[in-house]
Amino acid sequence: MKMLSLEQELRGNSYPGRGIVIGRTKDGSKAAIAYFIMGRSENSRNRVFVEDGEGIRTQAFDPSKLVDPSLIIYAPVRVLGNKTIVTNGDQTDTIYELMDKQQTFEQALRTREFEPDAPNYTPRISGIVHVGDGGFNYAMSVLKSNNGNPDACNRFTFAYNNPVAGEGHFIHTYMGDGNPLPSFEGEPKLVEIEDDLDAFGDMLWSSLNEDNKVSLFVRHIDLATGAHKSKLYNKNV
Repeated sequence: MKMLSLEQELRGNSYPGRGIVIGRTKDGSKAAIAYFIMGRSENSRNRVFVEDGEGIRTQAFDPSKLVDPSLIIYAPVRVLGNKTIVTNGDQTDTIYELMDKQQTFEQALRTREFEPDAPNYTPRISGIVHVGDGGFNYAMSVLKSNNGNPDACNRFTFAYNNPVAGEGHFIHTYMGDGNPLPSFEGEPKLVEIEDDLDAFGDMLWSSLNEDNKVSLFVRHIDLATGAHKSKLYNKNV
């Protein structure tokens, strides 16, 4: 698979929607995670990321303007032991709760489908990073309607063992802007992962469409110690 420029992928798409990036830094010492949200409506744009324990949650920037919290207020990132879960909806909680009961990432997601936001039927995208013994592995999932048909749910899981230094994968909810919004297609995109967390976050944030971007989370997890360092970006400040 050809390695793509994450910067070019984002600059060339005015509305990828919500996106997850997971990979390994070039020096091989850290796992890298990124999650961003975008919005076209006032309700979607009225959000910020805030820290919540070892994870994050979305919150209304102006609570008086919050209309429907059902699909926009959730915990995108939660940590369960040595596993970090990142998703674009409340399936974060489903994965956390069922994996805590010894079910697998894939088993947990079999209880969920795409979002009920006709006519878009936004895919539920999810990722999980498992760190241990100085290394790590990760998996990514896409749950989507069958070409816009809500009667069928197509489920895709991609697992990456012993990730190569400097490589990562990127999934997002939409192929681009449109009505209805076209769902993500294909397998996760192979992208380059740099070493510096600030540079990684700044590149992502500056590459997202200025009108549509809302918030961004980036994290490095040290594979030797399990310690993590994170950074949040919010358009609403």
